[in-house]
Amino acid sequence: MKKTALLIIDMQNDFCLPEAPFEVKGALPVALQIKKALDASRSCGLPVIHVIRHYRADGIDVEVTRYKAFVEKGGAFLEGTKGAEIIDELKPVKGEYIVVKQRWSAFFQTELDLLLRRLNVGQIAVTGVQTPNCIRGTVWDANSLDYEAVVLTDGTGAMSPEVHQANLFDMQNIGIQLMTTGEFTAYLYSQL
Repeated sequence: MKKTALLIIDMQNDFCLPEAPFEVKGALPVALQIKKALDASRSCGLPVIHVIRHYRADGIDVEVTRYKAFVEKGGAFLEGTKGAEIIDELKPVKGEYIVVKQRWSAFFQTELDLLLRRLNVGQIAVTGVQTPNCIRGTVWDANSLDYEAVVLTDGTGAMSPEVHQANLFDMQNIGIQLMTTGEFTAYLYSQL
């Protein structure tokens, strides 16, 4: 494997906490798996990149497909609010990176590509929510930019297991590598 970085996508309170405005059912069990990958990545010295979304209070930067829900729910992911914060279980530590996005792909109009290239990363291990949107969009763009992408199957999630599995199937069919968190962490520790 090339030098790998761990990406943790959208594991914010407004997605993950029960009754949150954009709650993704099952996000907290996914967080437990991500925590295992995060601990292993930290132990093995991998770059860790937390990808989050922030919106302006007036919603001018919200996707057109999400704007109506953003207004109806009274806003979400507003910088400086509790909802925009990364969940406690996965809080960044000194030396980890935070990339802010406003769209599904972590690469779209962000510094992620530059950051990965400066870190000499050729492969990303992708975790977070949701599989059909931000995970898939990020993996597609990573592929277009010639990064190898590994999706941690139990470290990603969607609104339903069926949607999650269908998207994993599609990604695997174009050559994206799938691993469980256990397989990923075992690989990392085997390289020490």
